[in-house]
Amino acid sequence: MADANVKDDMATLSTVLEKLRLRKADNEFRWTPEGFTAGKGKTYQPEELSILRTYRFEGESNPSDSSILYIIEANDHLIGYSLDAYGVYSNHDDEEGYDNFIRKISIKDHGDQVLTDI
Repeated sequence: MADANVKDDMATLSTVLEKLRLRKADNEFRWTPEGFTAGKGKTYQPEELSILRTYRFEGESNPSDSSILYIIEANDHLIGYSLDAYGVYSNHDDEEGYDNFIRKISIKDHGDQVLTDI
């Protein structure tokens, strides 16, 4: 992931998720061996998705309590997110499959003008 796309401001995970909910963009992309699904009856492949923004969160009291939030747009304009706890708390049954899948998704370069408020 390009570091320029990583948002390191003081936003909390709950704040970002609430802003997504208010924009009706709180569709959770979940990993399956067939691809990402957002519960809308469709499965997406990496070439059908773009990462719009990436947020990293680290726990204040426990450095191993870390997560990364990917804001993702599908080629059918569905916007949502994928949340990954990294470190010892990763929660994907097939972590290697998830990691390989997310690495294949292109990063959409649109500067700071899109999703600036999130």
